[in-house]
This record gives sequence, C-alpha cells and structure tokens, in this order.
Amino acid sequence: MKIYLTAIIKAKEEHRTQVLEVLQNMVKETRKEEASELYTLHQGVEDKNQFVFYEIWKSEEGFPQHNQQPYIQAFGALADEKLQGKPQIYLTNII
Repeated sequence: MKIYLTAIIKAKEEHRTQVLEVLQNMVKETRKEEASELYTLHQGVEDKNQFVFYEIWKSEEGFPQHNQQPYIQAFGALADEKLQGKPQIYLTNII
C-alpha cells in the first residue's frame, strides 16, 4: 500500500538558509530511493520560513528505510535548534 505524507516545517528566520540547504539535499538524495514515488518541497509565499514536503511512497516497507538515511538524520540533528517547533506530519489516504 502506498504512503501519502505531508510534512510542515517552520525554520527560525535566522536559520532559514541553512535549513533550506538541508531540505534541498534531502530532496536530491530521497529522489534516488527506490521506494520514493514523489518527493517535493514547497516554500510558503507569505511565510518564507515555512516549508512543506509532499511525499508519495510506493510501499510501507520503503518508508522506514528512508528515515534511517544519513541525510534524514542530518535534518533531525538540526531540528531542535533551528526550527520553530516540531515538524507537523500528516499521513493520509486518497479517498
């Protein structure tokens, strides 16, 4: 079964550039993963500190492997210091 995920991330303004670089690297590397069907990054129009990922994963099995990748771990390492809060993660199904 496919996994549909939306993640909302808010960077602290003074760290926006660094957070964006990490997020863009995540996109570049994640698109190489076999289980990744779609992995897009969006930036807020009114709030440039807000980033939104929209992801589609081909299977439930591939998603946990994704979270163990070094580029995802690098994001986790900066989260407490450089983000306004914990990322909001939404798992959904198409209805």
